[in-house]
Amino acid sequence: MIFILSALAFPAWSSGTKAIVYLSNNDFLKQSFNGDIPEVKTVWLKGMLKTDISKTLGHNYPALRVRYWLKDHRSAWILEEIGREKPITVGFVVQDQKLVSVKVLVFRENRGGEIRFPSFTEQFDGSELDNNRQLNRRIDGISGATLSVNAVRKLAAVALQLSDYVMKQQTNK
Repeated sequence: MIFILSALAFPAWSSGTKAIVYLSNNDFLKQSFNGDIPEVKTVWLKGMLKTDISKTLGHNYPALRVRYWLKDHRSAWILEEIGREKPITVGFVVQDQKLVSVKVLVFRENRGGEIRFPSFTEQFDGSELDNNRQLNRRIDGISGATLSVNAVRKLAAVALQLSDYVMKQQTNK
């Protein structure tokens, strides 16, 4: 009885947190490519690419392939990573191997939703991979949102790794 009353009084404690969609995938892609969305492409996660991504995340990415959109030297990636308990969906735009946009598309956690604000996401602008295949700059955290911050930070490095791989494949054709 006390738990039920607590759940009603403090809904953030209940496990039924709803997903909050801040931006649809389609709207993210329209913004990323000025309304002219390129054809979707797929990269399979295998070999060294899979190994690099697993090393960055600390676990295997849950999908065997990742969809992306590419036009000229600009690519868009929609990736997911668990924050504390649930996946966070984030869109990344990479141009000339630098992050130019990071948008939280869907947030499903009870805490840490502040990661959607530009004050956090704009820290990634201009980031690229260092020699260790990680972000070349420090990203400031948000009090109470450490796991969500870490999830986005890891995904940003993954987006850059994927873009680097795809661009090298394009060059080798």
